[in-house]
Amino acid sequence: MPEFNLNDSLNLLSKFTLRRAWNAGKVLSSFFVSKWTGKPVQWGYPVSISFEPTTSCNLRCPECPSGLRAFTRPTGMLQQDFFRKTIDEISKDLLYLIFYFQGEPYLNPGFLDMVKYAGDKGLYTATSTNAHYLTEANAKKTVESGLDRLIISIDGTTQDVYTQYRVGGQLDKVIQGAKNIVKWKKELNSKKPFVFFQFLVVKPNEHQIEDIKKLAKEIGVDEVRFKTAQVYDYEEGNRLIPTIDKYSRYRRKEDGTYAIKNKLGNQCWRLWHSPVITWDGLVAPCCFDKDAQHKLGDLKQQSFRDLWFNEQYVRFRTQIMEGRKNIDICANCSEGTKVWG
Repeated sequence: MPEFNLNDSLNLLSKFTLRRAWNAGKVLSSFFVSKWTGKPVQWGYPVSISFEPTTSCNLRCPECPSGLRAFTRPTGMLQQDFFRKTIDEISKDLLYLIFYFQGEPYLNPGFLDMVKYAGDKGLYTATSTNAHYLTEANAKKTVESGLDRLIISIDGTTQDVYTQYRVGGQLDKVIQGAKNIVKWKKELNSKKPFVFFQFLVVKPNEHQIEDIKKLAKEIGVDEVRFKTAQVYDYEEGNRLIPTIDKYSRYRRKEDGTYAIKNKLGNQCWRLWHSPVITWDGLVAPCCFDKDAQHKLGDLKQQSFRDLWFNEQYVRFRTQIMEGRKNIDICANCSEGTKVWG
């Protein structure tokens, strides 16, 4: 299935205002100026932000800190008053708001109210879910909230394969949740949210790639997208590394050990346009800093506009440009060098 959807793309474009377009132009220009000069230059404010509704999760996925219950930072829920205060400050320049970092968003009882608040500000909103809480009521409220994009993580088409990665999950709940969303889109005559299955390709499920395409078509979701898996202990091999090279972030060397395919250029587009905000207000450089170890600021203590240009951010962008491979969260990263990718 193609990764371009006309309705979704037109919907995203409709969120642009002159101010947001001008801001995006400044951010993009500053990124390229930084590449050419070798020094971090930052103009404008983020085009996209990830906001973490919660660190809690009902599943125990083996390569996820939420699933492993392995956070050093506290577990909690994003509060609506803090969220609204932050969005009020940055919404006129911001275009895209992702309600996801770690955890399962639907566990936060105020999640869909925050989606609606952001949508009323004219922002494109997206989230990622394991779909276990997409009941009839939640599916209806999701469509009514105006959510623009719903990513449903589904990593298998049979229960035994699905639970090899989504430990503790129930595939029938995921499928029913997807059906509920499709149903309420039709009932409410809504083109939103754009719904796609995200299939994390690992060795146990790689034989079901064609099956997931068929399942998506049967249910009526808009698209299927395949994602490569980040594996922490990959050097000596890992049971999750797929055998299909196209879907692997790693290559096998002649001595039998594994290395990351990505050459890790000393640049990262995410550091210029897309930070992460944890449920309790910490600002992390990107979604690969899952435990927010590289704290660049605290929104409970300072405004985002001050934080975005602070000393910590300048220092981290400088470190990226001087030697990205020396930063721990960058060492296992397959992204960051592409613009709009």
